[in-house]
Amino acid sequence: MTQSEFAYERFEGEEAAERLDDFIAAYEEVYAEPPYREGPSDIAEFIQRYQVQVRKAGMRLVIARDGDQVVGFTYGYLLPATSRWWSNVQEDLAEDFTREDGARTWVILELAVRKAWRRLGVAAHLHALLLDCLDVERVTLTVRPEPEAKAARSAYGKWGYREVGLSHPWDEAPFYTAMVLDLPGPTA
Repeated sequence: MTQSEFAYERFEGEEAAERLDDFIAAYEEVYAEPPYREGPSDIAEFIQRYQVQVRKAGMRLVIARDGDQVVGFTYGYLLPATSRWWSNVQEDLAEDFTREDGARTWVILELAVRKAWRRLGVAAHLHALLLDCLDVERVTLTVRPEPEAKAARSAYGKWGYREVGLSHPWDEAPFYTAMVLDLPGPTA
């Protein structure tokens, strides 16, 4: 398959809220795999989180389709000035680095591609469309540490992300590697 065989749709703000049913089956499939092994209660928690996240400033969702099948998705939003994102990072980060103003940093919360469509460039294209025309200094995300997410970490490194520390977002959560992509300047 070539990239031109896939269709991509981008949704902003409230439009994204209406699209959960479009990609929830893909989410369930991807996150049932190791190392995640999410079950029904995890899916219910995801749905609740998503319903809150879609109301965040700068919310954007991109869905990839192969015909009528959703094969991947990604979304995120602007970190608010009151964000506790950086307080989850175990390493000491400079105050200037962790300062948020509601327009400085955009966070990617999910980037997932179903197994049969991996290694076809879908994730890279989803990522590019997600970041297209963002007017922010940087983008951040978290990823499971190696070896669990070796392919994802490798992709993020190729796309220019750098590691900034180990993140532990809540007590029951696993540890993640926090990464940042510095953008060259306004892209709008």
